Amino acid sequence: MFRPITQERVRPLTVHHLNELLLICSLVLLFAVAAVRISSRSGLPSLLIYLGIGIAIGQDGIGIAFNDAGLTQLIGYAALVVILAEGGLGTKWQEIKPALPTAAVLSTVGVAVSVGITAAAAHYLVGLDWRQALIIGAVVSSTDAAAVFSVLRRVPLPSRLTGVLEAESGFNDAPVVILVVAFSSSGPIETWYLLLGKIVLELAIGAAIGIAVGWLGAYLMRRVALPASGLYPIAVMAIAVVAYAGGALAHGSGFLAVYVAALILGNAKLPHWPATRGFAEGLGWLAQIGMFVLLGLLVTPHELGDDILPAVVVGLVLTVVARPVSVMVSTAPFRTPWAERLLLSWAGLRGAVPIVLATIPMVYEVPDSRRIFNIVFMLVIVYTLVQGPTLPWVAKRLRLRLSEGEPTTDLGIESAPLERLRGHLLSVTVPQKSRMHGVEVGELRLPAGSAVTLVVREEKSFVPTPTTVLRRGDELLVVATDPVRDATEKRLRAVAEGGKLASWLRPDSSR
Repeated sequence: MFRPITQERVRPLTVHHLNELLLICSLVLLFAVAAVRISSRSGLPSLLIYLGIGIAIGQDGIGIAFNDAGLTQLIGYAALVVILAEGGLGTKWQEIKPALPTAAVLSTVGVAVSVGITAAAAHYLVGLDWRQALIIGAVVSSTDAAAVFSVLRRVPLPSRLTGVLEAESGFNDAPVVILVVAFSSSGPIETWYLLLGKIVLELAIGAAIGIAVGWLGAYLMRRVALPASGLYPIAVMAIAVVAYAGGALAHGSGFLAVYVAALILGNAKLPHWPATRGFAEGLGWLAQIGMFVLLGLLVTPHELGDDILPAVVVGLVLTVVARPVSVMVSTAPFRTPWAERLLLSWAGLRGAVPIVLATIPMVYEVPDSRRIFNIVFMLVIVYTLVQGPTLPWVAKRLRLRLSEGEPTTDLGIESAPLERLRGHLLSVTVPQKSRMHGVEVGELRLPAGSAVTLVVREEKSFVPTPTTVLRRGDELLVVATDPVRDATEKRLRAVAEGGKLASWLRPDSSR
């Protein structure tokens, strides 16, 4: 029988409580933002600092008691949706396209190999029963999207490797979540072929919904003129979340759906794209901070002592055996060079995703689920400290860092649709490292139906003539009719990359 909730049992929230909560959250956010500078200088993923903040204000620190695994899982899922959306929006299709076959095999076959080897180590070396060992093997076999996106974008790797690692981290959450839930559910574990069929079906549904939502969202965003530019970033993120929710409600992989939809949106040349990209990046940072701090709050440091050695043992097998074997097996059909295989083996970064997934057995009340969480938590901490800072050194030793000089800065073009006039207003800023510097307006040779209407230079604006020479830092307003909008942007990017002779030196290309 349920007892009514009385005033003595639960105190109602007041404005005073809200003020305290806002103060604490704001201070945590400010400290976390300042800590990004420390992480960028040291090469450590920022997740370690954010986890440290959560531990510091938790039960063994300031004294805030928090043990709600269910709430942590829900917030972790929501944060992961935002992180995957931000990652997809920032991934270039031309980099990820060649990497899709390798990433798909790594996120399926590679995950299966890694789960098997890691689970065997947890069972025979640590003494866990098979269910717990399989849960740990599945939880830690997923590379972390937040860690990969934050670390790899600071490491100048060739685009083919960056594409493989980013695509793998975006894809492998889906099969791993299915495995962890299957292993954590009460009753006997499903046979392997039923699990395989379920994974394939959910991935197919998630991919289909992601493609549909992403394509439809991009189509609408390019043709609907919203009354304020600030609404475009909100709409884009909302479309990505719709893909996740639609995929999950259709019994597919919502995580794959949101990543695929965001990937399509991010490569669709949407209006006000720089503002949208900045908004998504800010939301991504906020999601990481909130998720990591909450996970740090959930852990109880004084309980971790007995689980440090098992975490080190399982992590060692995962890092030097399971991950390399899964990479070798997955890349064998593609004749990947050995140096790239070795880097892929070392770059299997773990982060918040395994810790969030470790809350699933706690919610399902699996025996010793708290120990599973502690082992996963310590494993992530220890091996993030090892792999994150050493990844640039490993890439350098394998001679896989970019050797071509610093590439030309990409040209940022912001577009606003002029619905009534059936045209577009393009806002272009000439970067410091751009071959558009020194080019005359007439030498841009824009398509008929487009023109440079205004130049802003050193806070002064003027209408250019065909002989006006463009300089670094100039801001251009280009008006283009709807039929030539894409061709105009394509030509501007070609000149920014190849100079006034771009069309004679090589075909126009867009990024």
